[in-house]
Amino acid sequence: MSATVYFSKTITPQKVAEMYDILGVSLTGRIAVKLHSGEEGNQNFLGPDFWRPIIEKLNGTVVECNTAYEGARNTTEKHLKLLKKHGWNHYFPVDLLDAEGPDMELDDPDGKVIQKDYVGKNLANYDSMLVLSHFKGHPMGGYGGALKQLSIGCASSYGKAYIHGAGMPEEIWTADHNLFLESMADAACMMHRHFEGKIAYINVMMNMSVDCDCCAVAEDPCMKDIGILASTDPIAIDQACIDLVLKSDDPGRDHLLERINSRNGIHTIEAAEARGFGTREYEMKEV
Repeated sequence: MSATVYFSKTITPQKVAEMYDILGVSLTGRIAVKLHSGEEGNQNFLGPDFWRPIIEKLNGTVVECNTAYEGARNTTEKHLKLLKKHGWNHYFPVDLLDAEGPDMELDDPDGKVIQKDYVGKNLANYDSMLVLSHFKGHPMGGYGGALKQLSIGCASSYGKAYIHGAGMPEEIWTADHNLFLESMADAACMMHRHFEGKIAYINVMMNMSVDCDCCAVAEDPCMKDIGILASTDPIAIDQACIDLVLKSDDPGRDHLLERINSRNGIHTIEAAEARGFGTREYEMKEV
């Protein structure tokens, strides 16, 4: 059974909010809005002014987690300072989910590589989640979209190392690459099922660099902007983004595809579909 992915070529803050309405879901209760707040020095991330209409529409709380690598976001003190510098606290409440331990553990005995996902303990305070993803390349995962936001993005600092190391955090940068990608799929599965029926996804294809928003020094975008996608299926929405890149005649397409393919990025989508919490088959409805 295929999923539905809505697509618009118009990219504005107001269109993001409209895409949520078109999706026809009703997230209720205390709503966590997961997004990428941007590493210090990064020029490509989508900031609070861009996301403001949808976050205010839902009266949501911006949620983030500390990183597992050196930079401006690997400790609570530094991360909170950068969140303020980037202006996230100016418009809406911000919750650093793993500001204090211990972590919250999600369990899945059927995980292919990992059977636990370590997330910030404050996640327990939320009833539903909207995942806002800036689609672009990534130095390790090949690409960053909804599945990465669910897995690495929602994991605590320790949880990030656990996923990267395929269950062995001490091997954060040396684990088998495909096992790392499959661990992301396992973690994404646990997060999606944690909010089953109370989670939605919006991907924005603009400022598409080969590098992630986690890079302090990132390449400038290599492709023209494509559009906004919305779905309740994180696998379908990421697959649709990949397909839109493949179909593009933009001169920078091959540079982005080289990054995705050289890191076997599509394997995360393959492994996620194998877990059964979504599908790569979709019907795209342009709006």
